[in-house]
Amino acid sequence: MTEARKATLYRMVLPDHVCPFGVRALQALERHGFEVDDRSLKTRMEVDAFKTKHGVSTTPLIFIGGKPIGGSRDLERYLANETART
Repeated sequence: MTEARKATLYRMVLPDHVCPFGVRALQALERHGFEVDDRSLKTRMEVDAFKTKHGVSTTPLIFIGGKPIGGSRDLERYLANETART
């Protein structure tokens, strides 16, 4: 698999809440043939530290080929553009 077909997904998976946008992003990546490094943020402290470190206000955050794509909606646009180019 080429580097461009690898994705890293950071998403919130708390004991009492699983972010539906993270689930949707994971499913979309897998549907489009990406090998996904699924990184769960399992505590509120982890989520808050991650958001501060990356300067984002929400999760998930997706990286493709090591480059930040953004959140779930950004991923949808990325995949739509990728599909249009092929």
